[in-house]
Amino acid sequence: MKKHFLVLLLITVAFTANAQTARGIRIGYIDMEYILQNVPDFTEAKNQLEQKAQKWKQEIEVKKNEITKLKESLKTERVLLTKELIEEREEEILFQEGELNAFQEKRFGPNGDLIVQRAVMVKPIQDQVFTAVQDIAEQKKYDFVLDKSSDLTVLFAAKRFDISDAVIRSLTRSSKRSQLSKKELKEEEIKEYQEDLQDQNSDLAQRQKALDDKKAAREKLTAERKAERERLMEERKLAAQEKREAALAKRQQQIDEKNGKKPEASKTEDVKKSSTAESGKTDEKQKKASQDSTQVENPEVDKQAARKALIDAKAKELEERKKAIADKKAKILADREAAKKAKEDKKETENKTEENK
Repeated sequence: MKKHFLVLLLITVAFTANAQTARGIRIGYIDMEYILQNVPDFTEAKNQLEQKAQKWKQEIEVKKNEITKLKESLKTERVLLTKELIEEREEEILFQEGELNAFQEKRFGPNGDLIVQRAVMVKPIQDQVFTAVQDIAEQKKYDFVLDKSSDLTVLFAAKRFDISDAVIRSLTRSSKRSQLSKKELKEEEIKEYQEDLQDQNSDLAQRQKALDDKKAAREKLTAERKAERERLMEERKLAAQEKREAALAKRQQQIDEKNGKKPEASKTEDVKKSSTAESGKTDEKQKKASQDSTQVENPEVDKQAARKALIDAKAKELEERKKAIADKKAKILADREAAKKAKEDKKETENKTEENK
């Protein structure tokens, strides 16, 4: 039966799709069990029926106790009774058990009073729900309204398509109208209009929220792609700059070697050693005086010293650039790792949110 209904529903949807392409097909659903639990008339009738069922259970328990007493009495007095009396009591016990079974079947059987009265109790509420669903479907332009609690298997249904609360409000309004005066009835109509208007605004707000979420997701994706492109360009620029500086350093080293000078690293080491060996103010003054006299006597030495200072300055600048590039690379890697972690945390949060729903 379920399969036939699904096939029929799919065929109907297929035939009506062409006629509804302008606005799309709208499908809502209700939860009959939820509606029945929240309708005052049904709740009151259900309580009365449960009281009856409890009374019937008590009567069954009393009959069971009576039968138990008869059995115990027969067991105790069996040795004192004649065969005829024993048979008579056994027949009485069988008769009582038969009556008990008949009573249980009458009250709680498949066609018993409990099932029948429950069906009689639910039928008027179901009719009211059916009428309310038709009114709401016409008002809100629903093409199909399904019952989530029926045999039809619904694997997932978004809450915004649930009109159960609207059906409950409609039923509650109908029951209130019969007890209100004209003035109260007018006030109730105004209140109902405001509630309906609020529902419509809520639907619009939900749709707008969905559109805003999609727009925000697109903008975020665009920003992430832009940031990724900028990061790649920056990395390429840094790599090219590092390569260019390495080539310049290598070229400078070749020039120095060609001119018969030591590499910059060995020069720096020699300077450190000489500065360590020198100590005391007297030695420094003597060294300075010696250097001054050497510079005056030999101008070629002065040129070499100036050139050495220039090379040292370039080496220092190169080291600073390399350090800056390394720091920038480390920062980029850290930012990339942080973005990746944030993305994973967001994805995990979304998965948890989906699971909770």
